[in-house]
Amino acid sequence: MEHIQLKVDGMSCTNCALSIHKYLENQGAIEPKVSFMEGEVQFDLPANLEKATLVKGITNLGYKVRGQQEAAPKKKWLDNNKDRAIFCFIFAVPLVAHMIPGVHQIPGMHFFMNPYVQLGMTIPVFIVGMGYFGKSAWNSLLNGIPNMNVLVSIGAIASFGYSLYGTLIGKGMEFAYYETTVTILTLVFFGNYLEDASIESTQRALKDLVKAQKVMANMIVFDENHKEILFSVESDTLKVGDLVLINSGETIPMDCKVLWGEANVNESIVTGESVPVHRKMNDILLGGSTIENGNVKAYVTAVGNDTVLANILKMVKAAQGEKPPVQVLADKISAIFVPVVVSIALATLIGNYFFAHNELGNPIGFGASMLRAIAVLVISCPCAMGLATPAAIAVGLGRGARNGIVFKNAKSLETFKDIKQVVFDKTGTLTTGHFEIANFKIIQTANSLNQFKEEDFKALVYSLERFSNHPIAKCISGTWKTNNASSWAKIEEIKGMGIQAKDKEGNEFWSGSFKTLKDQNVEDGHNVYIQKNGVLIGWVDVTDQIRPEAKEVIKTLHSQGIHTILLSGDRKEKCEAVGKALGIQEIISEQSPADKLNKLDALTAIAPTAMVGDGINDAPALAKATIGISLSNASHIAIQSAQVILMNQGLKNLPMSLGLGKKTYKTIKENLAWAFSYNIIAIPVAALGLLGTWGPTYGALIMGLSDVVLALNSLRLFKKKLV
Repeated sequence: MEHIQLKVDGMSCTNCALSIHKYLENQGAIEPKVSFMEGEVQFDLPANLEKATLVKGITNLGYKVRGQQEAAPKKKWLDNNKDRAIFCFIFAVPLVAHMIPGVHQIPGMHFFMNPYVQLGMTIPVFIVGMGYFGKSAWNSLLNGIPNMNVLVSIGAIASFGYSLYGTLIGKGMEFAYYETTVTILTLVFFGNYLEDASIESTQRALKDLVKAQKVMANMIVFDENHKEILFSVESDTLKVGDLVLINSGETIPMDCKVLWGEANVNESIVTGESVPVHRKMNDILLGGSTIENGNVKAYVTAVGNDTVLANILKMVKAAQGEKPPVQVLADKISAIFVPVVVSIALATLIGNYFFAHNELGNPIGFGASMLRAIAVLVISCPCAMGLATPAAIAVGLGRGARNGIVFKNAKSLETFKDIKQVVFDKTGTLTTGHFEIANFKIIQTANSLNQFKEEDFKALVYSLERFSNHPIAKCISGTWKTNNASSWAKIEEIKGMGIQAKDKEGNEFWSGSFKTLKDQNVEDGHNVYIQKNGVLIGWVDVTDQIRPEAKEVIKTLHSQGIHTILLSGDRKEKCEAVGKALGIQEIISEQSPADKLNKLDALTAIAPTAMVGDGINDAPALAKATIGISLSNASHIAIQSAQVILMNQGLKNLPMSLGLGKKTYKTIKENLAWAFSYNIIAIPVAALGLLGTWGPTYGALIMGLSDVVLALNSLRLFKKKLV
């Protein structure tokens, strides 16, 4: 099954996204995700569907589809809302100016009062407006999800058609509402331009990350005399294995591994941590980071979509295309909003024509009734309800990404508001996971087959532990690495226990916890026990340090009323030592992966629970928790199981991630409250004629500004205090 990612131009609001989403679902595309703010469409393509067919279908809906890797299309005149607004404004000024009291006395202004002159000035604006709004409206109707452009088009067509009819029958001065047509289209184009600019600013954090992907690199090649030659190349031309030189002040072009040199690296673009980190030989360099001082030679380890930065962007963009539960109601209302507003406008026209009277008690007539109906059409704004959630989500995800917090789905942002307790794994989460071997002992037995020299014992332990990703195993295998490793007929890692293996002679070996011992009379208290055929032949102890930021993080969580729990498979004594040192409120030790799952079930039944972990043993628990939070240096399976990833390789940003989730949800509620209240108040005001004879003009202006209010409120998330 192929995953398709397309760039789609022309989406202006959530109704556009709904149209494309509905089309793709009807065609059989799997899990379509449409982000009108990013202009991106993603879906999985079944074997029985052709990509070209779906692309053509989206094009037929009125949108421009281009491959993600294609260059941006050449800009054309009147191809954006800013150009359209300026073009229409040129014709709108004289048409509106002659309506201002006293202006008609200016020499030459009588020329613009001629109905045929007004018709001639309206036609260019009407053609541009219908070429954009009319085409979009027609395609949305064909797809069964009418969008906001239907309302704008009906209003413009009604005022233009009524004025044209009056002109043709010789009553142009009585039926002249050409300025209404022009001002509606001009102001809606202007409002769309403001909305585009506001939405673009909500995307600024992601745009910064995208820019960081595109830099120049110093590629090292060798001539026939094996002398180094430097070539300046674009980063996207690099391949895995290429050698690069990165100097002080330069951006790291792709993920690399240091071969020579040392440097202080600012990784804030990826981790959010502004303090430079020291990198030396064999250390990993993250693409998009900056060398603050120093010089290194490195070889490229990942390019394109395989880099850490690209994966962050991929996850954040995927999350933007998702809809949190709070958006469901708004989407349902948006889907029926346009037909409802058209019905209200029709009722406004009929009701005002038959029942409304002016100050003198006379009926207001068809012209004034039509203006009120048009005002209803153009002041209503389904986009406000559709924009309320995506705008806040975009800012929330963007701020998180810039601070080293990656949300893999939008639902996690909303779910954070309910979290009442946080469960921590111990090793590698509350502790650094950077172990050192503190001590070891070889136990000589009466059986000569179990007699081991120190060199042979270390080689045996290395041969077992090198097959595990557990931090303790990595420490031992890294320290005792040898070329004299044993080969196994069978070997497997048993979660929560250790490594079990058999050699070619049928001997069984264990390297694991105290639970693996058949003889429980052995002294408890060591990290790793080594057995051969059920006989203990030695043990290994390692030391680990508590993360320096852990205590402050726990203290912050307590100040927010969040209950903290330590849940670990490690021994009771070690867990209690760490838990008490950090002030953790509840300590649960000696848990197998199955025990952890059962405990998470019980905890989530009591209250919404976040689980923070990093090991392969934590993956099921991370998936089981209300929200799973993984550290960036975690095992691959743990990262896949988590909904949130902390990229700073530590707990520092955990309180920020919780705060960002809560503040984002609060912003969404504020936006939705504004969107609903705006429409509930604005539509009756327009229907009752409280906007006066300039109702359609005021309505178009207010409608355009309503979306800007939502975007500006969402942008406040960039500045809000989160902890």
